[in-house]
Order: sequence, then C-alpha cells, then structure tokens
Amino acid sequence: MLTGREQQILGWIRANPSISQQEIADRAGISRSSVSVHISNLTKKGAILGRQYVLSDRSYVVVVGATNMDVAGKPDGVPTPRDVTPGAIVVSPGGTARNVAHNLTLLGTSTKLVTALGEDARARELSEGCRGLGIDLKGSVTVPGGTTSTCVFILDEHGNMSQAIADMGILEGLTPNVLERRLDLIDRAAACFVDTNISRESLRFLAEHVNVPLFCDPVSISKAAKLSGLLGHFHAMKPNALEAEALTGVSIHDERSLELAAQRLLDTGLDQVFISLGADGLLCAEQDRTLRLPSYSANVVSATGSGDAMMGAIIWAYLEGKDLEGTCSAGLAVAAISVESASTVNPSLTAGTVRQRMAQPGTVGTPLSAGPPAQAGTA
Repeated sequence: MLTGREQQILGWIRANPSISQQEIADRAGISRSSVSVHISNLTKKGAILGRQYVLSDRSYVVVVGATNMDVAGKPDGVPTPRDVTPGAIVVSPGGTARNVAHNLTLLGTSTKLVTALGEDARARELSEGCRGLGIDLKGSVTVPGGTTSTCVFILDEHGNMSQAIADMGILEGLTPNVLERRLDLIDRAAACFVDTNISRESLRFLAEHVNVPLFCDPVSISKAAKLSGLLGHFHAMKPNALEAEALTGVSIHDERSLELAAQRLLDTGLDQVFISLGADGLLCAEQDRTLRLPSYSANVVSATGSGDAMMGAIIWAYLEGKDLEGTCSAGLAVAAISVESASTVNPSLTAGTVRQRMAQPGTVGTPLSAGPPAQAGTA
C-alpha cells in the first residue's frame, strides 16, 4: 500500500514522466534526498519500473571540482636557488576538474562542469574558454566577490613540477547544499568525476548520494585524507604512489608492496584502481586482475596536467567499454600526448591520436598476480 506522499509523487510522475527529483522536492517542500527515498520505495512496491524518468539522457559526464588559472614557469637550465632564472612562462586554464573536463571534451565526450568561479577577469576568461570548448557551465556557481582559483607552478629543467602555490579557497562555495541541487544533473549522466579540492563534507555528500559510476583523483597527499572512509563509494580511483601510500598505510618500495597497496584499495569496495608511477608507467587493478604497464615514449615539454589527462582518458575508456588493459593503455597514451605540450592540456588531443599512440608496439601489460590473462582493448 502506498503512503499519501508516495501517491502524491506518483501522480506527478504520471503527469510528467520526465520530472526531476529536484522539481518533485520543490513541489512537495521536502529535500531532494527525501524524494530519492520515496522513489526507491515506489520502485520496491512496483509502482514504477526503475528510474528511467530521471535517467533519459546519459550521453554526458559531470565533472565536479577545481577550475584554476595556471601560471607555469620552466627554466632554460638548472635554476639557481634564491635567484632569477631565465626561462619561459605559460599562463593557461587549469584546475583538476577543468582539466579532466577539457581532456574529455577533446576526446569527444559531452561534459558538464560543476565548479566555483569569482566575479573577476580570470573567471570571465575561464568561462569563455570553457564555453568555446563546448564545456557546459550551467551547473557551476559564481561566488559574489570571490577570487577565482589560481595556481603558480615552478617546473624544473626537465619539465617536472618542483614547487606550486595554489589559492583555491573559492571552492568552499561548492557546499553540500549547492551539490544537492545538482544531483539530478549528475544522476542523468553516464559517469561523474570529482576531485578532492572540494571540502570533505561535499565529498562525503557526493559519495553517499550519487547513483552513477563515480571516479576520483586524490590530487595530493594532504587532500587524499578527505577520502578516509569514503573509498568504497567510488567506482575507480587514480592515486599516484605517494597518495596510494597515504590512503592505505602501505609503504610502496617494490612490486609486492605496490600490489598490496592496490589490493588494500580494492578491499574498500572500489571496482578499479589505477596507481600512476610517473615515468615508470601505471599499475591497474580490479578484483581478478592486476597489471603493470610501461609508459609510452614522449618528447616531454611539461608534465603539468598529465595526471588529469590520464584521469580523463580512464573515464573515456570506461564509456568506450574497454577492459582493464585497454583502459590503462588509453590512460598512458593520453598522458604521453599531454606532456608534449607547454599547455596544461594538449590542444592536439583527439580520440584518433590516442588510438594511434595506443597502437605503438611494446605496450603489453605485465600480469602481477594470479587471474585470467589480460585482453587488449579494441580501438
């Protein structure tokens, strides 16, 4: 038997099968999460068959987190401490979430970015850039009087990050209440990515309420701590080795400890784990398979943003239906393409260039544990 509230909600759904949960919440004067509970009960009671009325459009990915203006300086040679070193400075759009969205868009995936921007010139430039790429910003928020995130990178002579300073306080504007009003947008998507630049409370809210596959990059050792107790809610995680140590408590110093860290992460409930090893490649793991793949050759100009490029590729490969090895190969291929540009995101990235890089010889993964033999992903 249906309750009065359930009958009321069912009537609204019958009248408008495409009605969103937020619209129902607004009409009923209750929270969106309460509506979700009522919908679940209606499904269990057989009054509605699934939730297709809120999942009719699954052709896009929602990306939640940081959008920055990046300022990267690379010296012409070995820098001298406490002195001015000649070199090149590149100013470009950045931020983990924005970079992931940018890479996904270049790979042909429709992307909606949920971020926080200020009311300054940097916000206008970043917004115009996103719209020019086709990234949807309708779910983002403008913080009155806020200062748009900025990150300053100092690279070494090899293009690797030496130091960085980030001013990202504006992301506190992505509160659980703000994200709750965007849950319908997220739950209509094929997947959602979130970075750890948002608050722990907001991460917890998304982890506990999002109903589509959820991907995450820990971003840094310190920010990885925000994920404590939440890992099992995610579909896939892409830490580097130091972040994996912080998440698991395992000291990674050889293949055995690397594999142990991956298993510890899988034991939390994660479906897939990708541990980035920089120039040493990528460890990829799911419950019945663990692989170590080498990096692709690349002419390194700047490594800034390569991890975000890899994350975008992992999500793209998921949407393409690739297996574990195909996903790892795609991640490494996009990372290699990424470092060949001075910009945070290589503008020449396309799905075609990724497939070409993936076809290079010498990229077969090495099984690290028992399980079925790996199968190469299709192009």
